[in-house]
Amino acid sequence: MSSSEQDGLQSLLAVDPRTAKEGPFEGLTTKHWKDDMAAGLVVFLVALPLCLGIALASAGPERLFAGIIAGVLGGIVVGALSGSHISVSGPAAGLAVIVFGAIQSLNSFPKFQLALVIAGVLQLVFTKVRFGALANFVPHSVIKGMLAGIGVVIIMKQIPHALGRDKDYEGDFSFLEAGENTSLSEIAAALASASPGAIIISVIGLSLLILWDTKKFKQFSFTKMLPGPLAAVVAGAGINELLKVVAPNLAMTEKQHLVDLPVFQSFQQLAGAFQLPDFSAINQQAVWTVGLTIAIVASLESLLSLDAADKLDPQRRLSSPDRELMAQGVGNTLAGLVGGLPITSVVVRSSANAYSGAKTKLSTIIHGGFLAVAVLAVPFVLNRIPLACLAAVLLTVGYKLASPKVFKTIYAEGRSQFLPFVLTLLGVVFIDLLKGVVVGLVVGLYYVLKTNYHNGLTVVNDGDYYLIRINKDLSFLNKTELKDKLLALPNGCTVLIKGREGLFIDHDIFEVIEDFKSGGDSRGITVLIEDVYVSSVLSRTSRKKRLADAGIVKDH
Repeated sequence: MSSSEQDGLQSLLAVDPRTAKEGPFEGLTTKHWKDDMAAGLVVFLVALPLCLGIALASAGPERLFAGIIAGVLGGIVVGALSGSHISVSGPAAGLAVIVFGAIQSLNSFPKFQLALVIAGVLQLVFTKVRFGALANFVPHSVIKGMLAGIGVVIIMKQIPHALGRDKDYEGDFSFLEAGENTSLSEIAAALASASPGAIIISVIGLSLLILWDTKKFKQFSFTKMLPGPLAAVVAGAGINELLKVVAPNLAMTEKQHLVDLPVFQSFQQLAGAFQLPDFSAINQQAVWTVGLTIAIVASLESLLSLDAADKLDPQRRLSSPDRELMAQGVGNTLAGLVGGLPITSVVVRSSANAYSGAKTKLSTIIHGGFLAVAVLAVPFVLNRIPLACLAAVLLTVGYKLASPKVFKTIYAEGRSQFLPFVLTLLGVVFIDLLKGVVVGLVVGLYYVLKTNYHNGLTVVNDGDYYLIRINKDLSFLNKTELKDKLLALPNGCTVLIKGREGLFIDHDIFEVIEDFKSGGDSRGITVLIEDVYVSSVLSRTSRKKRLADAGIVKDH
């Protein structure tokens, strides 16, 4: 390999040999620390209200700190162990309903912690059995649909916050809300009761973000030092403080309109927020059931989010799903031991990370560090940030995920790609992430089966001489097609079945050919078979013997 090729490979992997570490922390580098620092700060500002909101939905107001614990561990621990440079982990909205129900059914948060420890250990077991390979069976169109659907959900959920209606907590991504409300009815209510102060803050934030993304503005050196999302947050907080002085009636002063980070008055209060699991409940079946449920759902969501994060990575680096499950397993085990919520890879934060210019996973670790420092050092400063300016940041993230360009690109790929894409998107928006993906998978599977069913075989003839050519690999799905073509052959003909193009021929296909050759005499059909080998666990010697026994002609 030439020196230029080595440089290109090193750039692709974003690993500096002077700073990269071996083992579980492989790929951790400070080469791009300025970009990663800026991106980590932006992700921290986005993640902070989400951690608190998801904790509120999952465990109630008395467990808000559990969301921060999950965010810190997801950033520092999972971020360091993961092989992804873009993916960001933390408490997930998709698990909120499961967690809430589990805590209620166990009637004890310490028991739930034990279930989370079990879930983490099970994820480590999943790593050994290569459970992560499941992610490779999700089609490209479904992943794109999931990303676009999340983009639409983000936009729908952030419009009310941008208009000053903060009744719906940050972190709730379900279409159906409390009572009879939906995301659409919340948008309508927000339009009817829009706050001028929130509109000023969100519009200025959006304007800065759009301006920061233009080619002319990117030429200025300060835009490289100060990313657009961070500029929007700083500007939003500054404008709100200014409004408190010059126009108090426009300022966002109520607690519900601002970041609400817990403030600990003493070390004893902070220490009291951590607690150990109830290990005495280890023999309770309900605890193990909850642990298994969380392990499966969290693993699936993490694998899907990891695949999506790889597609968001500008350098298109590939991440190991099994290594991700190992990282998630360690993170969830620790979260259960100290009183946190379940951790998964999360597309919203990963998207914010990618679009904020992150280069390596150091940005994820930095965001976790900022969460830890914020709780201990500057909660009173961060509690001055209006949710309206964070909404502006997330609106741009949502637009990039679900931009018209994405729809045009998938549409151009044909119906077999566009329909799974659209149905996945609708499922994610109106049901939830995992169920939406299942809908897309079912539709995608239909097109896979349809594609594999048709055009696997070609029949041509010259008088009574017929050629059946196997055009591609044949599975049991092609069994009906093969039988139909064989039954259509006229009596007394000669047919050559040629399988040179089929690298994989299913056992069922081979059985049909064997049966047809055996019964060909009754119709006066002469059957010749060339280059047809069953693909099975049989050894090559066994296959040759079976071919000879069947009287099938071997390779010429």
